[in-house]
Order: sequence, then C-alpha cells, then structure tokens
Amino acid sequence: MKKTALSLTMIAALALGSASAQTTIKIASLSPLSGGQSDLGTQIKNGAQLAVNQYKAQFKKLGFDIQLVGYDDQADPATGTAAARKIAADRQILAVVGTLNSGVAIPSSAALVASHVALVSPANTANQVTDRGLSNMNRIVARDDAQGPAGANFIMGTLKAKKVYVLNDKTAYGEGLAREVEKALKAKSVQVVANEGTEEKSDFSSIVAKIKLQRPDAIYFGGIYNQVGVFIKQLREAGINAPVVGGDGLDSSELATIAGAGANNIYFTTVAAPIEALPAAKTFAASYQKTFGKPAQGFGAFGYDAAKVVLQGILNAIKTNGGKVPSRTQVEGAIRKGTFVGLLSGTVNFNSVGDRKAGTLYVMNVTGGKYKLATSIPVKPAKQ
Repeated sequence: MKKTALSLTMIAALALGSASAQTTIKIASLSPLSGGQSDLGTQIKNGAQLAVNQYKAQFKKLGFDIQLVGYDDQADPATGTAAARKIAADRQILAVVGTLNSGVAIPSSAALVASHVALVSPANTANQVTDRGLSNMNRIVARDDAQGPAGANFIMGTLKAKKVYVLNDKTAYGEGLAREVEKALKAKSVQVVANEGTEEKSDFSSIVAKIKLQRPDAIYFGGIYNQVGVFIKQLREAGINAPVVGGDGLDSSELATIAGAGANNIYFTTVAAPIEALPAAKTFAASYQKTFGKPAQGFGAFGYDAAKVVLQGILNAIKTNGGKVPSRTQVEGAIRKGTFVGLLSGTVNFNSVGDRKAGTLYVMNVTGGKYKLATSIPVKPAKQ
C-alpha cells in the first residue's frame, strides 16, 4: 500500500514537472560573456534580462513562465555556431537576442535558419548580415553602408581631413566598415594612403612607424575597443596626436581605460545611442545600475530594445495561436512583420530582409577619457 502511494506521488510530481516544462518559454542571448569583448557582450545579456524581468507578469497572466538563457560566443564564429546548434536543440527557445559581432551573426543565423529561430541583433552592422535575405535574421541598428559613409563624412566635414590612413581588424565587421569609409572618402577625392588589415593585439610599432612617415590628417580604424585602445595608447606615446575615428566597436567605457593618458581626440560612430541621448532611458539606466551594480551603456539599452522586440513578437504569436505556445515559425513571422513601439530607441519595424526601416547613428567624442555626444544622424537602409 505504501509503495503504491509513493508511486502515485512520483507520478503526480512527474506530471507537474511536465506541465511546468510545457508552460516555460525561453529566449536566448548570444554574445561574448568572456574574453576581450565581454564588456559589451555582458551589456547585451543584462539589457535582455531587464526586458524579460519586465515582461514576466504579462507572460504569467497567459499561463507562461518566460526565461532568458545566456550563451557565451566568446566573439568567435565557431563558438557562436556551436552555441547556435545548442539553441536549436532546445525546443523551448523561441528566439535569440544577439549577436555583438557580425562575424559571429553570419554563421550562427545560418545554423538557426532551418529551425526558424529568429534573431534580433542589437549590434550587427555588416551588410552581409541581412543581404543574405534569411527569414530569421533581423537587426535594430544601422548597416555598415550607412555607418561607414557617416564616419567618412565626419572625417571630411568636421575634421576637414585631406589625407587619411585606414586600418581594419580583418574581421567581417572591421573590413566592411573600412571598405565603406575608403569608398566614401575616395568619392570626395580625399587621399587614402592605406587600407591595412591587422590582427595585431599588442605591438603596433611597425604600423605606428608607417603612420608617422605618412603624417595623415586622420586615422580610421575599423575594429573593436580592446585592440584599438592598445593601438591608440602606442600611437600617442609615439607623439602622434592625429584624430582617430572608428565605428561602434569602440563603444565601450573600456576604450578610455585601455588607451590611458592617450584617450584624447577619439571619435566613433555608434549604432547604440549613449544613455544620455535617449530621453526614455532614465528609468532603464536606474534599473540597470540597481540590478547589476554598474552603469548601463549603449549596447545594454539596445540589448533591452532587441529583447523587447523578441518578447512582444512572441506575445503577438501567442495571440494569433489562440493563447497556446506558438511555433518558432510563427514567432519568426511575428517579429519580421511586427511594429514595435515604446522602445528606448523609438519605433522598430523591419523591411523584407530584416533591416530596421529607420534608425539613428551617433558620433561620440572621447577627450580626457570622457565620452560626450558630438552629433546624431538619421539613417535609412537603401532597401525599404
């Protein structure tokens, strides 16, 4: 008799566990949580977590528990693709917030497209991310073919440079940006003395020596803060004070820390607005500080916005599915076709390939290690 009662208890517990599993919906974040770019990657994950926290009550009312699962791609395409396969295997994950790096987004989204797992990127700018026309790949930030010319126009218009040395980090992101900058500069007859790729991380002496000989009016570096910060430090130590301009890969408080006393005369375009440039972000910033014990940065805010697009997309799909757990395909369609309001960065909707129909680029200046907004530029993709 006792044995039978125990069996019934176990059966009930198993049934309860099964019911709980059926009502759990997950979203994933995919970004670097370790390594040299973890500062930005953690911002994305944390921003997404705040959005999930905010939406929990709405999902609970419908009988669902919403959870975030953070995956570390280490800013590495192979690691990101392996994580994407794990995401595809977990049927409770309906969509992904990520990635930080275009070079990771391209293979990861390809690995997820057959499973119809939608991605909403808060950071990817390479044209190829959406030019492939995948049904699952979306982004809420501007493309390289908007960001590159914006950087070039700033170099020509504000900095009045006539001679520019261009560098890139040999990634899809850095090469794409540098290519767009070079093209825009040459179109206006600005002399581009080099477009040099480098994977160097610690000793830039040979490049610095070449720059010293060329004496450019400005330097453009398509790369990420952990590499560019070291370059700037060594450049300034060599007595070269020419302005250094880059893309949103420089958008980290760590840039000034790494560059040290050399953190002057630096400019970067960024797709992720500084918190102070987003009027709606005060509450978010306070919540981020309280929850994680550190200040929110632009990619934290855009991680939050990307997650809100994902979460609202899932809610829309639940509604059209009669209140039941939607399929990944239904979520994928709801995200691509939806209009998402109430975001920190404004209203989001996507064109047929997953580009945001209207966005903003911000130009930041770093002087004395302090960051301030120089200007903002509205942008649209060529294809609407």
